[in-house]
Amino acid sequence: MTDLTTLLEVGGPVAALGGGAAYTRAKYPAVYWSAVGGPISTVRLLSSYGSVMEACGLTVAPSRLRVLAVKATTRREVRPVPPRRGILRPTSTGLRLRLRLAPGQEPADVAASAERLRHAWGVHAVYVTTVKPGVVELRLVGYDVLRRVRMPRKTGGGFLKVPVALREDAMPFVRDYRTVPHQLTLGATLSGKSMYLRHLIAGLAPQPVALVGIDCKRGVELAPFAARLSALATDPDEAAELLPVLVKEMEDRYDLIKERQGIAPGTPDEEITSDIWGLPKSERPTPIVLFVDEVAELFLTATRKDEERRDEMVTQLIRLAQLGRAAGIYLEVCGQRFGAELGKGATMLRAQLTGRVCHRVNDEASAKMALGDIAPEAVYAACSIAPEMPGLAVAGDTSGGWSRIRTPYLSLGDAAETCREAAHLVPDLPSLKPFRPHVPVHPVEPPPPVVRPRPVTD
Repeated sequence: MTDLTTLLEVGGPVAALGGGAAYTRAKYPAVYWSAVGGPISTVRLLSSYGSVMEACGLTVAPSRLRVLAVKATTRREVRPVPPRRGILRPTSTGLRLRLRLAPGQEPADVAASAERLRHAWGVHAVYVTTVKPGVVELRLVGYDVLRRVRMPRKTGGGFLKVPVALREDAMPFVRDYRTVPHQLTLGATLSGKSMYLRHLIAGLAPQPVALVGIDCKRGVELAPFAARLSALATDPDEAAELLPVLVKEMEDRYDLIKERQGIAPGTPDEEITSDIWGLPKSERPTPIVLFVDEVAELFLTATRKDEERRDEMVTQLIRLAQLGRAAGIYLEVCGQRFGAELGKGATMLRAQLTGRVCHRVNDEASAKMALGDIAPEAVYAACSIAPEMPGLAVAGDTSGGWSRIRTPYLSLGDAAETCREAAHLVPDLPSLKPFRPHVPVHPVEPPPPVVRPRPVTD
């Protein structure tokens, strides 16, 4: 009886502690990782590093000098040599570790063993990146960071750089227009595509850029940001008038660059340029970011006259995608559906869009249209996105690299307020003034009176 009472007295707190740890792991994974998961994984890694590397086939035979030194000083067995391990650095989401590869090894060997390392050290995922020749970094993620997105403090933003989402390796996904000038973003209804667009506009609003929108849903997606937009077209007819103006603006900028390229003998190399970024700051035109929402609406036609208008608009979009980068014009093309059956020019337009972001889509053909030509294995990842995970997407580019990302929540009111606060940054572009959207004036409520009236009494 005494032993049973003692067992109950000891088992109660242990059960409560275990239940609290399980609850914390489910509801607050970051806290659990910092308090429990991180120290356990650290001990596992440090105590089993050599044996795990040998089991994964990441060891090499020791050098002759090492064999002679071991035999001369000790009688122990000469074992294979694992990659040299650097300092283990803990983070809020996992661990980081650099490895110096042994002669004859390559980063692909370590990447192929990432799943084994994940199970051996008890972490959620292991990602391998090359730092320099012979050195790789292991990024160990302790929990699923995409389940509840929290952007890191250092996001790497800047001019024409927008940290718009979080990658599955706990690094920010930065939309860099200087590196990836044009992008195709696809997503079905309630997939998170609109949230992704909000982050882009809210991130660009405080920057000295011109924002132009084409929203064929009568402007319901982009109209809340009208205070910061330099131009807005809300139907195909207005888009047919706006696109030629943008093409003319692009041609004028090329004329400016060509005029600056009047290369005379002895002109310094740093003064010769082929895009607007080589121009002096006082002469450099303002960059333009064009957002096209529901791009399929520009392709759909009902009459022969609509077909002529469609062909003109698609041709102008392709010209902007082909030639716009050097003129400082960048495209963000969004839609629910994008395929070759949209008509002539769809595949050619897609080929000019370097970046690809695919949210949950309703058919596999759209995922293949977005990712099939750059990373076929990413198509399966895009098709397996669950409806209860809005904002989750697969991002890739024409280099072949891809990763899963998720956009944090941003309310429409907060994004619109950011645009209203940055309304004074709308650049002066005379060619776009006829398309400047009307911004309704919100009535200002009078402040409450300072003097209160005396209460009426009997």
